Amino acid sequence: MPLLLAAALLLAGNGLQGTLVALRASEAGFSTLTIGLIGAIYFSGFLAACFAAPAMIRAVGHVRVFAALASVAGVGTLLLVLAVDPWVWGAVRFVMGFCFSGLFVVIESWLNQSAGPGERGRVLSIYRIVDLSAVTGGQFLLPIFGVAGFEIFAVTAILFGLSLLPVALSNTSRPTPPQAFRFDPAGLWRLSRVAALGALSIGLTTSAFRMIGPLYGIELGFDAGQVALFMNAGIAGGAVLQLPLGLLSDRVDRRLALLVATCGAVGAGLVLNTVSSPVAVYAGAFAFGAFALPLYSLAAAHANDRAGPASDFVAISAGLIFFYSVGAIAGPLGAAVLIEAFGPQALFGYTSAVHGLMAVLTALQMWRRDAVPRAGRGRVEGLLRTSPAIFGLAKRSGRRKK
Repeated sequence: MPLLLAAALLLAGNGLQGTLVALRASEAGFSTLTIGLIGAIYFSGFLAACFAAPAMIRAVGHVRVFAALASVAGVGTLLLVLAVDPWVWGAVRFVMGFCFSGLFVVIESWLNQSAGPGERGRVLSIYRIVDLSAVTGGQFLLPIFGVAGFEIFAVTAILFGLSLLPVALSNTSRPTPPQAFRFDPAGLWRLSRVAALGALSIGLTTSAFRMIGPLYGIELGFDAGQVALFMNAGIAGGAVLQLPLGLLSDRVDRRLALLVATCGAVGAGLVLNTVSSPVAVYAGAFAFGAFALPLYSLAAAHANDRAGPASDFVAISAGLIFFYSVGAIAGPLGAAVLIEAFGPQALFGYTSAVHGLMAVLTALQMWRRDAVPRAGRGRVEGLLRTSPAIFGLAKRSGRRKK
């Protein structure tokens, strides 16, 4: 419970800050391309910490790393309001990406070792509920405190500071440090191109939605409360179809479920590319999240179906996060360029184009390569795109013996 409480505070603050940065940067006169670049820089820091965090934990332990990174995250949040400058914000967001990636490694490796073999599936499910609830609740702080003043940044920093208390005061046993994550993106590509491309495509699209989506709302004339509803609609949609799409993929060729979800994301993006009324935009965002957000879990499940019994499953997870992060670095920049050239609706024209290409490539792979027999497949586990350590929970709870 202390770890889950700390995770809730961090996730609420991080989700809030992602939307806040886009809104405040727009208000400060930053160009759309600059805001996209700041979003890309965040995911560069996120990827860097995947390499560095395990070594940091081995050197000084989980609690000290958590305390250091949460403290830096709080300081970085206050720097954003003290120095409203694109260069400063880019540097701060890189550090913030590094901090949050490292914090997720700490929390998830700690949860993984604290949960017993029969508890990991339940812990993973609770962790996902915490994620959804915290990120959704954090968005609604925007209309309460507003975007223009110091208060919303102070509230975000307070959330990061409070996350230290459950970890620092917890009397739970300290887990052993995690092993280094072996990054082998080429190995994942050889194992399953569909899984690698699925992680890449969701990085390209959901990062653009998260970092540039608030600008889409602003360009449509939404206020802070409406932008929060728009962003939350996408998050809630992802929760609704996660289980149905997972059950479908457990019963048919997993790639068919991926194809269905990808085509659904294309359709939702095309709707959002044409509508402008708030209700229609909320409905479109809900549909977009419902089809796009589960793609990562489906891709991970397909990669693990292709893996042999002796495979390093954490390395597979690390490879998926690598492809996701590469896409997430490029996604905000690509979307920002298109919005500057063609207007706000181009955001979802971009996501539809990416998902459409993914659908074509998935169909080609289905034609060229046989499906994994149903008897040799595991089941889908809803995964957070946070750190390779999260797969320690899913692997032990979700994989069937072959």
